[in-house]
This record gives sequence, C-alpha cells and structure tokens, in this order.
Amino acid sequence: MTRMTRDLGGTTMTWLLSLDQTNPTAQAIALIALVCMVGMALGSLKVRGIGLGTAGVLFAGILFGHLTAPIDHATLEFVKELGLILFVYCLGLQLGPGFLASLRRLGLRLNVLAATVVVAGAMLAPALGWLAGIDSAAVLGLFSGANTNTPSLGAAQQTLAALPDISEERAALPALAYAVSYPTAILGIIGTILVLKSLVGINARQQAEDYEAQQAKGIEPLVRRTLVVDNPNLDGVPIDSVPGLVETGVVVSRIQRVGETSVQTATGDTLLQRGDHILAVGTAAQLDRWQLVVGRASTANLMEAPGAVTHRRVVVTNNAVLGKTVQELALDERFGVTVTRVTRVDLEMTAVPNLQLQFGDVLQVVGEEASIRNASEYLGNSVKALNETHFVPLFAGIVVGIALGTLPLSVPGLPQPVRLGLAGGPLIVAILVSRLGRIGPLVWHMPQTANLAVRELGIALFFASVGLLAGPRFFAVAFSTVGLAWMAVGICLTVLPIFVIGMFALKVWSMNFVIVSGLIAGSMTDPPALAFATNICGAETPSVAYATVFPSTTLMRILSAQILAVVLCG
Repeated sequence: MTRMTRDLGGTTMTWLLSLDQTNPTAQAIALIALVCMVGMALGSLKVRGIGLGTAGVLFAGILFGHLTAPIDHATLEFVKELGLILFVYCLGLQLGPGFLASLRRLGLRLNVLAATVVVAGAMLAPALGWLAGIDSAAVLGLFSGANTNTPSLGAAQQTLAALPDISEERAALPALAYAVSYPTAILGIIGTILVLKSLVGINARQQAEDYEAQQAKGIEPLVRRTLVVDNPNLDGVPIDSVPGLVETGVVVSRIQRVGETSVQTATGDTLLQRGDHILAVGTAAQLDRWQLVVGRASTANLMEAPGAVTHRRVVVTNNAVLGKTVQELALDERFGVTVTRVTRVDLEMTAVPNLQLQFGDVLQVVGEEASIRNASEYLGNSVKALNETHFVPLFAGIVVGIALGTLPLSVPGLPQPVRLGLAGGPLIVAILVSRLGRIGPLVWHMPQTANLAVRELGIALFFASVGLLAGPRFFAVAFSTVGLAWMAVGICLTVLPIFVIGMFALKVWSMNFVIVSGLIAGSMTDPPALAFATNICGAETPSVAYATVFPSTTLMRILSAQILAVVLCG
C-alpha cells in the first residue's frame, strides 16, 4: 500500500512537472492564476495605510518568472494584451460620463498642469537616459514606471514590437525597466507630497474642510415650496403655459383647489384658478423668481394633505425610452403622473421638458398609485436590468477600440506612423460611448461593481504576464550597475516634474493643497498616492482632482510613450 501510494505520488509529480511539455497552455494559465493569487495577497498588505494593491501581482510575477522555467510566450502575450484591453476599456466606461464636465472651470487649469507634468517627463526621459548611457528601449520602461502608468508601458511595447530590427532582448527591456523603477516611483510620489506639505506649512485636514465648505456654497439643493396662485392673469391658464416655468426650471407636482382640502396630481394641462395652492420643486433661487409670477408662498404642507397622490422613485431601464426628453415621454398625458426630479449618478436636477433620459436615471414620479405603477412599467424600473452588464455593446466597443488603436496615424516629423495602440484605442472609444450612453439599440451600461471586478481582473492579468516575461532577467539587472542607474534616473523622472508643478500650483496659483495632492496623484496615475493623499487630508476631496486629470493624462502618456518609441528606437 505504501509503495502504491509512493508510485502514485511520483506519477502525479511527474505529470505536474511535465505539464509544460504536455499542455503548455494549461501550465501558463495555471501559473498566471497562481501569480495573481499570491500577488493580490501581497498587495493587500499595508504599511501605515499604504499598500501595493494590484501592483503586487507584478512583483509576484517577477519572482515566479525568476524561479520557474520559461512558459509559453504566445499565451503570455495574449493574456497580457487581453488584460490591458479589459483594464483601459472599463476605466474609460467609468470615467467617460464626467470627462467633459471635468474640463470646465478649475478642471481646465488642472489638466494644463497635469499635461505639463507629462510633457516634462517625456522630455526628461531621453535626456537623462542619454546622460546615464541607458539603452533607449529601457528609457521607454523608465518613462512608464517612473510615472506608474501601465497603459503607456503596453503602448510602448506594442510600438517597439512593430519597429524593424528590434531584437527580442531589447524588446524585453521596457518591462524590466518598468519593474525596477515602479516601486521607487510610488515612494517618490508620496515623499514629494509630504515635502510640499512641509514646505508650504499647511494643515491638510483644515484645508480639506475649507474646500468642501466652499464647494457646498455653489450647490443649491432642490426644495419644495407651496405657492398660492394670486396672479389674476393666470386664471384658467394651464401650468405648462405659465410664464417663466421653463426658463426657471421649476416643476409643479401637486395642486389643492381653492376651497378644497384634498390634493390632486398637477400635470402640464392642469388649469390654474386664483386661490389654488400648488407644490413647486426647484432650487430656492428658481422658486424665488417663479414665485414673482405666480403669487405668494404658503406655509401649507401639500405633502401631508389628504388625497390619493403619492410619489415613488423609478429607475429608467426600458431601452425604448432612452434618449427621449421628459416632454416627449408625455407621462402626464399617458398615465396622469408628473416627473419632478431626475437623479443621474450623484446629480439631482428638476425634470425640465428638454432633459434627455439615460439608462439608470432615477425619476421622482408623482401621481396616484395605479398611475405610478403603469408609468413604472413603461419606464422599466427593473433592478435586475440595472445590475446586468450589457455584453453586446461591451464587445462591440472593444472591437471598435481595437480598430481605432491599430489605425496608423502619420505625424509630421516622425519616420514611423503612431498608433493609439490597444491601450489608447479602447480607452477613447469607451469614454465616447459611455458619454453618449446609447447608440441605436446598443446601451453602454456596466454596474460599478462589475466594472471594478473586470478592471481589476484585467490589470492583474497584465501585471502577471509582464512580471513572468521580465522575471528571468530581473534580478540580474536590478542588482547591477545598470539597474542602479535605472533606479536613479527613474526617481528623477518621478520627483522633478511633480515637485516643480506642485510648487507652482501652491505658490503662484495659490491652489488648495488638497487639490494639488490629488493633481499629483492623478498626473502620475497612481492609486497608492491617491490613497495616501486622502489619508493625510482626512477626506475624499483629492479624488476629485485625481478623476479630473486621469483620463487626459492617461491618453497623453500613451501617445507620449509611442512617440518616444518611434523617435528613440525607430
């Protein structure tokens, strides 16, 4: 029995050890999964609230790549590109809806500063590389690693692979240089934030409170107000025809007829009479302006008045109503209900007639119970649909993104055409389609939890593949004079641009440190730095600046990496 067990164990070990010969694809996938498991466990470890996160997979991949025999490169390349596409595409879907809004007011200034950081790094990289005598292929990896920007590494590798006369050894240098410079970059960004905080001598938590208080002043919440119709010119006039209603953005939801105690649903066709009480919804400023037309305010609370009128929040999930305006839906005529408010993401607004509805909008519907139920069925109101990922448009967007990413673009002065690559193409398409929300029957919707899961899966697969490909040579290079030179150049590329721009923003433009810290983390596309900034500020405010500059910064880094690859190695 013991001999049989020993023989069986030996056979099992032989089978596992020879898996690279019998089924190299299975061996590669199993090793990638193991690397992801170990790397994510490593990334979850934190020191003073700071951890590597998913980047831990990169270092686990390097270790396993160093200790194990080389695995199937074709499989690794496929998994690497697939992971990159999933990551950037889901990232674009998340950031797209607020991308254009982020460019307004302060957003434009923040993006100018972030763009300066990118350009400065792109100019410093070849200059410092030349001074240190570093191979130009490795400079590409230093540019990406020093800025902790994974998509630019993918773009640089793709461009380098498309260039003629690039040996396999040189093609592997960007990943090696990235892996060497990445850890010091994280420390450099966090250290720079601390130095700036010390130099300007501010209280980060107090500045966060001041900024949030200032922002709150500019946001007017929606309120209800009961108005009495005193204007004799409105006698017999339908609500939709009252002057200033559309211009102010006010919506009327309920009406209590003069002499009556019960309330009714107020629709656009409801005729007003002098002495009626109506319940209007809008900001305080909007209601103040419209009140001048209607009459006077009343202390009566129509929300508590008797009657069959109630209200309910309804989610738009019916594809047939997407893209239509509140006026085109004519819910008052169809079902006898009124839509007073629309909540989109975190923004609440009055349901003005020309507002186009998008998938996932939450409508505040007022009317009788049966009427609201009928309107809800028409609008969809399906929690199941809201939590489903629409895979047909998802894959359609990826196909278009790949087509755009592989399209050669001629740039004057460059010997080789530039491509957006598998990082840039899907990212741009995702931003555009998520901004549009819907094209014909295709609706781009992915629940936030699903988006985060797919994004984390994608970046983990990318990091695992990059680490396994770089592992065999990493330690020999990292602990050599070449590796030390890479680290020195990398830390310069990390610190110099963000320190100069940070001081300029704080001293010359007198920007809030909380915003500057988010700007620095976003311009370097570095989540650990963002986590550190939010920790020292005691608020989520830095994430506002981070999200504002992240999309444009990522695109610029992708293009910059490709241009550097063509100029330096073409």
